[in-house]
Amino acid sequence: MATTRGDEASVRRAALRAQALAAREATPAAIRADWEAAIARHLDELFARLPAFGTLAFCWPYRAEADVRPWVTRWLAADAERVAALPVVVERAAPLVFRRWLPGMELGRDRYGIPYPERGAVVTPEVALVPLNAFDARGYRLGYGGGYFDRTLATMRPLTVGVGFESGRVADVLPQPHDCALDWLVTEAGASLRKK
Repeated sequence: MATTRGDEASVRRAALRAQALAAREATPAAIRADWEAAIARHLDELFARLPAFGTLAFCWPYRAEADVRPWVTRWLAADAERVAALPVVVERAAPLVFRRWLPGMELGRDRYGIPYPERGAVVTPEVALVPLNAFDARGYRLGYGGGYFDRTLATMRPLTVGVGFESGRVADVLPQPHDCALDWLVTEAGASLRKK
């Protein structure tokens, strides 16, 4: 059977995702911790430049992703009016919803073992920290292939900040028509506005 261009792109995207995941998971925890400390500094610098906002979405770290929980906890502690939220899959092939998260709160676990708020207020984030597997300078990213973030960002449109490690940077993730580019990219090397 002949391979179509779409099939070729899917195969190449899967290979980019697998390479990025393998590189990240092979990085020693101590090195990732150093990178996360640098990411936190770059987030501080970026957020000092952005317009003020009060509602932030982020993701619980999965498969050695950058852990932004300490940074989010500090961000919350700086202003009692601030709200942080975690994504929740409510149904397959549907946009995510975001439920309020507080440090130390009891969380359920989804089918992948990722913690999430089982109940609580649904919020609309003004800014979303989005994890990166493979990503390119135009702000396109590869997640895990489910399309949840792209469906969500297409309907919600918060300011998006991709957060990940330089080991996942590639020349081109071969974005598909439904993919949404992120506004900013933050890695251990710094913060950058996506190239258009």
